[in-house]
This record gives sequence, C-alpha cells and structure tokens, in this order.
Amino acid sequence: MPSSEIIKVENLSKQFSKINAVNNISFTVNKGDIYGFLGQNGAGKSTTIRMLLTLIQPTSGSIKIFGKDLQHNKKVILKNIGAIIEKPDVYKFLTAYQNLKIFAELSGCKVSRELLMSQLEMVGLGKRAHDVVKTFSQGMKQRLGIAIALVHNPELVILDEPTNGLDPQGIADIRNLIKSLSQDYHKTVLISSHLLNEIEQVATRILIIDKGKKIIEGTKQELLDPNQTIVEFETTDAEKAREIIIYSKWNSDSLSQFYNNISLSIPYQQIPSFHKYLVENGIPIFSFHQRNSLEDYFIKVTKEQYAPTI
Repeated sequence: MPSSEIIKVENLSKQFSKINAVNNISFTVNKGDIYGFLGQNGAGKSTTIRMLLTLIQPTSGSIKIFGKDLQHNKKVILKNIGAIIEKPDVYKFLTAYQNLKIFAELSGCKVSRELLMSQLEMVGLGKRAHDVVKTFSQGMKQRLGIAIALVHNPELVILDEPTNGLDPQGIADIRNLIKSLSQDYHKTVLISSHLLNEIEQVATRILIIDKGKKIIEGTKQELLDPNQTIVEFETTDAEKAREIIIYSKWNSDSLSQFYNNISLSIPYQQIPSFHKYLVENGIPIFSFHQRNSLEDYFIKVTKEQYAPTI
C-alpha cells in the first residue's frame, strides 16, 4: 500500500433496521489532504465518521487507517486521531487553559504549560487562556474543542460539521484554522459539512455523498469543468445583447434572459474576449460576474443521480 494513504475505506455500509444510512461507499484520504466530506443533512456523513472512530460498528466493509485494519488495531490507531463530533463538550466554569490541561491528562499526555499555551495560541485563544469558558462565543468554544482534539499531536484530525451554528466571523475563523492545520502544522484533515461554499474554500479533495451513496470523488479542479463556467451580466439593453450573442460563437442552449440580466455558459478562458466583444458592440454593462461553484455542481450531480428514467 502506498505510504501516502491515511484512510482507506472499501465497500462500507451501515444499516439501521430497514434504513441504509451508508450504502457501499469507498474512498481514500491521502497524507496532507484537507478532505471535504460533503452532503446534505442526513446524507450519511456523521454515520461514516462514527464508524471511522469506532463509535458504531459497520454492517459490512473495511476501514484501514495508517495502513492498519481498524477493527484489529483500534487502540493504536485512535491514539493518533483527534476528532470533534458536533459541538465539543467542555467545562464551562473552568478556563480554556484548565480545560485543555484536564483533557491532556485524560488522554495520558504529559505536557508542559508552555505546550498547552502554544496550543491555545495556535487556535487563536492565547489571550483568552485564563478566561472562563462560559464567557466564550460558540466559535471560541469550537476553537477550544479543536485545541483539545490536537493536544496529543495527532497525525489525523476529523471534524464533523465544525462550523454548525457559527456566525460569519466564527465560520471564517474555523476555515482559516483548518487551512493552517494543513499548511503550517502538516496535519491530514477530514472535514464533513453540508455547507458547500465552506468545503469549496478549504478542501483539496472532495467526496460528495447523498442518501448514503457515494456520488463522486476528486479534486475541485477535477469536479468543476472550466468549460461550464456560467457568466451573468446586467445591462440596460438586454435585447440587443441577446441578439449579438445569438450571432456570435458564444450562442448556445444555455443562453437565458431575465429582464435586464443575461446568463450563459462559456469556457473560462474565453471570458475576457467575451467581455471585450460586448463592450465593442456598445453593450452597457452594470455588473458582470462568473460562477462555477461547487453548489452548482452538487445540485447537478445529485439531480442526475436520482433523475427518473423514461
């Protein structure tokens, strides 16, 4: 097995009564990945993560972590994993430092005060180390939870919906922290979320799961076709704009108009020449933007997966 494989899941399934929560999925997380595990609520993400952490047993399939079979090497493997499932449980009447120290002792780590403080600095809580946790925002509690998950210096970090319930600033803080874990501290991170925009901004590789089934896996570049970039612009002369597009090389079935707004799909590399073409033909443009987002792709592939056959 290549040494780069941190997690290897094959044909994993979990059935609860008559419900297939996870249905025969396979995927690989490589060393250094920020691996985005993407799907709507109820798609099977948390069930899969619970199986990775041995909180529930699979119905069938296999899991290898660090090249070892999880079922037969549970203790050795889990010692090198840090995880947060939903909201972290912390002692709200203790300080951030006291919380981190207690959890370090519970995990069997003998760590110095300097190391605990550096962990809090890493997650942006250095200046609040001696404040009582009950005064913290939800985002700060989430960052403390990540510090606790990292206190034993694990190679693999698993975060299940880490931005749930956070305000925009809290979401941005967690996003930057996840990037830093990978880039600055060389951790492999598996992050599950139903927030497509957040996964798009942090993940190096992505798995889309829907209704317990794997839909597709790959890098963002592999999943998003640059030839399908959607361009949208607003003009006061939509009729003329539509007419000149129809008689240009950019005419296609994707061309649509809604009042003064026009959208169409064109290759990414041709966007500058398309914009120049509009201006040279006297089209006044008040806004012009492109989108080739993971959200568009997610909607597309999940609709295709369950579209009725005729």
